[in-house]
Order: sequence, then C-alpha cells, then structure tokens
Amino acid sequence: MDAGGAAVTCKNELEKVNEENLEIVSSQLRQAMITGSGSQKVVGMDWSKRPGKPEISCDAANFENQTLLDSSSFVVVHGAGSFGHFQASKSGVHKGGLHKPLVRAGFVATRISVTTLNLEIVRVLAREGIPSVGMSPFSCGWSTSDRKMTSADLSLVTKAIDSGFVPVLHGDAVLDELQECTILSGDVIIRHLAAYLKPEYVVFLTDVLGVYDRPPSEPDAVLLREIAVNEDGSWSVVKPALQNMNKQVEITVAAHDTTGGMVTKISEAAMIAKLGIDVYIVKAATSHSLRALCGEVRGTIPDDWLGTIIRFVDKEIAST
Repeated sequence: MDAGGAAVTCKNELEKVNEENLEIVSSQLRQAMITGSGSQKVVGMDWSKRPGKPEISCDAANFENQTLLDSSSFVVVHGAGSFGHFQASKSGVHKGGLHKPLVRAGFVATRISVTTLNLEIVRVLAREGIPSVGMSPFSCGWSTSDRKMTSADLSLVTKAIDSGFVPVLHGDAVLDELQECTILSGDVIIRHLAAYLKPEYVVFLTDVLGVYDRPPSEPDAVLLREIAVNEDGSWSVVKPALQNMNKQVEITVAAHDTTGGMVTKISEAAMIAKLGIDVYIVKAATSHSLRALCGEVRGTIPDDWLGTIIRFVDKEIAST
C-alpha cells in the first residue's frame, strides 16, 4: 500500500497530520489483514506516553488469546505531504550539492521532518494492533545516481516481513553518486518493492478519487476508471471512452512538491502494471479504499467502485 502524502497530511499546512484520515486508513488496513474467525478486538501496541494521558496503557493479559493478523500480506509506503517538502525545496536537496552548507542543513532538516511523520504513522498503525516498524531508505543504505535508484537493499524489509512485521517505509533524502544527494519519492520506492516482492496488487491512496483527464478541481474533469499499459510503457484510457483519445491528460503539481506529484505516481504505477500487477489509485479513507485494500476490485471493476485501475495489457493475448 502506498499512502500518498496528501492523503495522510494536511498538505497546505506545514507538518500537520490528517489524523482523521490516518486513523480510518489504519482501521481499513487492519480489516484487510484480518484472517480466521478469532477475536477482532483491537489491542494496541503503542505503549508510549501520549499527551493528555496520565500513564502508559499496556495490559499483557489482552494478548493471550489475540488472533494474529496476516501481516505478511502488506507493506506500507507513505509520501511526505506537508512534511519534508518545504525543507527540501527551501534548501534544494533534490537538486544535489551536499558540499553546500545550506543543502547539508536541508538534508538533515528534511530527514528530521519525514522521519517524524513516519513515527506518527507507525504509532497510529500500532494503536490499531498492526505490528508496524518504521524503515528509512537512507538508514537501509538505499541510494541513487543522477536521481535514479542504484542501490536498494531489501534484505531488512524481507526479514521484517518474515518476522511478522509490517514494514512502513517513506519518501526520504538519500545520497546520490553524481549529485551527492536527492529526494527519493515513496512512489519510486513502492515500484522497487513491487518488482521484488511481486504482490497481487498495489493500492495508491490519494486525496482525490483517482486519476482525472484534467485537474479534478475543474468542473468538466472526468475520472478515468481504467488505464491500459502496453509493453513499451505507453498507456491509454480504456474506461470511459473519451471524445478525444489523443488529448493528453493534464496533471498539476504543487510548487513545493520536489518528487513530481501525480506525474510520478502515474509513471511508477504504469511500470508496476507492466510487471503484471494491478494498481488501484483511490481516495483514502473511503469505502472505495477499503474495497481496494481488501482486494475486492480485482477482475471486473464493480460499477459502484470509484477509483482508477491501471493494468498491463498483453496485446498478443488480447488479439487471440
């Protein structure tokens, strides 16, 4: 699951978590992980002291008959949203130049911000009884060259999954061989994880219903229900049938977004789809996101489901 930064933060308010969305998404992820007929009582795993709470709450007896969640089925990756983007754009971390004092300071500031968000997300997931562990690409040794991924050690991620944990990764500031440093987006991370782990499907959670043919704020914007990806990486809209199929889909990117926003999301989703893995882009904290997380939209798209499905189309098979 890829939780876009705009889906879990208030992107126009500096370093503010969208607590309501995050709690709903965490609850939905837990529902998608439930297996068997055991108790579904939520037993939290965040035993840290919280503001407004006089003491730490932990009752060991609650875990005696607790049903284990199917944590091996999920990996969570989240964007930065209102965390990190300001620090990165202010200092130019995404452009490189770690030898410059401002860039080096911005690298530190960016990582403080994005890891703060990561901890908040891990804590909310833990309060839902999800055994989540935060994992930073920088700390795991991930790096790039000319802003393209060159090193992504997934051994720690695999060990965490095999040990029954849900890894929670995030967009991060990383070292770059050519320009010294850059920003590695959550969307790029999820593509590399998908190529390695080969999941049944990938869910991108956003702050809009899906991909539109133009900025969704415009009155005539049309939600693209299904996008087909070809072997050469090109893609076309399958549903709905647009009047002008050659018309380029217009995408807007926030001025402070150093990772490419929806442009990067669609590009990475298309590369995931080329692997034969369906990608669902859907609005977070809705009934549609719950159905996507539970795998209920595989195969034929339900008429009452709102979102965008990106799929690989093998032309040789399609033509037979």
